[in-house]
Amino acid sequence: MTWLRALGEVVRSGLRIEETRLEPLLALRTAAGVAIVIGAALWLVSPAYAASAALGAYSAGGATFQRTWRPRKVIALGAGAGLALSTFVGYLAAGRLVTFLPLLAVWTFAAGMAWAAGSTAGILAATTVGSMLVTITLPTSLGRAAEHAGVIALGGVTQAVLILLFPIRRWGAHRDALADALAAVADYARRLRHDPTAPFDPEPVMTARDAAAVTPSQARTRPRALHGPRGIAERIRPVVAALADPDVGAPAEGPGRDRARELLGAAADVLDAVARWIRRGTPAEVRPESMEALRVDEEHEVLEGPARQAAVRLVELLGEALEIAGSGGAHGRTPTPAGPAGAPFLVRPTLFRLVPVVLRAVRREFRRDSPVFRHAVRLAAVATLGYLIAARLPLGHGYWAPIASVMVMRPDFHRTYARAVARLTGTLAGVALATGMVRALGPDAHVFGALAVVSAGLSYTLIRTGYAYSQCFTAAYVVFLLGMGGQTWEQTVTERAVLTLLGGALAMLAYVAFPAWETPRLPGRLADWLAANGRYAAAVLRNYAEPTREHHADMRRALLASRKARAAWQEAYDRARQEPVRPRGLTSREAQEAQEALKGFGRAAMLMESHVPRADSRAVPEAQRFADALEADTAQAADDVREHRNPEWGRVEEALRAWEGAAGDPSPVVRREAELQKQALEDLATAVSRTSLERDVGSAREEQRIRAAEAAQDEDQDPRTGLGDEAGGGERRASWSGK
Repeated sequence: MTWLRALGEVVRSGLRIEETRLEPLLALRTAAGVAIVIGAALWLVSPAYAASAALGAYSAGGATFQRTWRPRKVIALGAGAGLALSTFVGYLAAGRLVTFLPLLAVWTFAAGMAWAAGSTAGILAATTVGSMLVTITLPTSLGRAAEHAGVIALGGVTQAVLILLFPIRRWGAHRDALADALAAVADYARRLRHDPTAPFDPEPVMTARDAAAVTPSQARTRPRALHGPRGIAERIRPVVAALADPDVGAPAEGPGRDRARELLGAAADVLDAVARWIRRGTPAEVRPESMEALRVDEEHEVLEGPARQAAVRLVELLGEALEIAGSGGAHGRTPTPAGPAGAPFLVRPTLFRLVPVVLRAVRREFRRDSPVFRHAVRLAAVATLGYLIAARLPLGHGYWAPIASVMVMRPDFHRTYARAVARLTGTLAGVALATGMVRALGPDAHVFGALAVVSAGLSYTLIRTGYAYSQCFTAAYVVFLLGMGGQTWEQTVTERAVLTLLGGALAMLAYVAFPAWETPRLPGRLADWLAANGRYAAAVLRNYAEPTREHHADMRRALLASRKARAAWQEAYDRARQEPVRPRGLTSREAQEAQEALKGFGRAAMLMESHVPRADSRAVPEAQRFADALEADTAQAADDVREHRNPEWGRVEEALRAWEGAAGDPSPVVRREAELQKQALEDLATAVSRTSLERDVGSAREEQRIRAAEAAQDEDQDPRTGLGDEAGGGERRASWSGK
């Protein structure tokens, strides 16, 4: 993608309205916390003090809207404590550049490295930098600095108390995550009726699993409805896939296919009903026709063999789901454990135990080629440089420039540029709107305080609709606070617009000077996914060779690792398509074909998982040899992909030939699924291994498509052209086709 097209996409993304459910009650409660702090400070102290005290309540309230599974009150308290600490530490070094600039650089670098612990930690850490930059101008003594830090922490306490006194949809996000996972499996079953090889996106299931991780204190209060259904959805997914597949399930045509479609439709209805029960608490009502379709008559059932086994298993799992919903979740309730060692639930560390986890994550990212490390370096450099430049300009409130930079910068190119555009647009609109109101109403601290609370409420309401629209009311909130504190509107308009533009420009230039492109990393991400898929497929096969509980646990761990690797690939691939750089390992066509091949490989393993035998079942010794060959070849192929060599499947082919020649094979269906896996691996090799002539011709055609798409300015014409064509690929072409 060229820079021109990339910037055009950045502008569209920054101003895009996201279709998401608004949460006005949550916004009202959070705005009430801001109102309490502002009102108490106006009544007891002064307007200027109220303006500074509102910072903690507003930022702590905004932190509770981040996507996290921890209790909102804990997030509010943590955000308030972080803001108070940064304020006080900033004051200790304020007054001299020789002390404050090193502190600012170290603090912003640490805030950047906080992204190693996740996006929520990174965003909350960035807000503490803003607090340090703003509030060091307010206190006049050490005692006042401590007092000011305490008031900011009190804002977080106020938000936490309101959350405790007025809970709104407690566990609502967890309910939504679980319901979305069930609805995703229901949608998958419906699509399988018309497309037996339809893909399944595991993201909703992964999100539900992340939401299921709780601390011991959360486990004691978690609703019963959140126990059990997720595991059933996980087990239903491979069963419906096996039932629909014409190779190992129902026949492609005839009464058997019609029966499979009937069962898939009934399964979708049941899963949707259970999802509604979890999300809204309404009874799980299923249509009588669907319940009738789930009756498997041994005498008149048209499905046979593995298809009938899948149908029987599907009916059993759906019965468990309806039993849980019908009993209010008591069937799936998990008792509170005595300790983490024997905890039957997914354990999430408490905030204190999270510290060593975060430190380990930061240590893993502390390397030059890490996107998080490069983001931290950019953040520290831009914040320091922005502060120095703004201090030399004939404008007040120079902290707005580094604040704008810190709040828009992200570890990847697209989000950094999109947020910079959104912040500038929203800031200009918000400042213009608030300025007009300030001029019309005249100086009145109480009116400005009320308008600040209204602006905060609107900002919270639109926080998930789009950054530009939320930022519009955030800018208005700041203008009203400054007006309440005695600042003139003329200063606000000029300073905020110019310095925000400066901060956004510095953030954009920093990414150009010190980027962290995902495009060159695509071969490595693909190799990681291939190796993880190979371990998952091998773990499934070992359950056939020796069906034990240990092998079943290994299969589950391998599945989770495969999903994680797939998510990492997908994230990198999506980012690479938006970057204005040429690929150095995979063209867009190769990446797309390799992705489809690995999805097929994972799907073949999933089909095999649906027929995993019980512990007392007959073993399949041929599966062990094929598992060893599969794991060894995929591990070697992963190294080949990283080094741009042609992958080979010699061990897999030999093991499959030996399996086919085995006398009295008790598992023809498993062997057929193994053949599907081998075919997917061959498709992968075809995607990344071509002769030099084929690669040259394909690259030339791809270059022509890219140029045509750029001329037409139609990004929907070919969504795969975002990676562009390879640059300087002569040596790399030779290495790919050297075997």
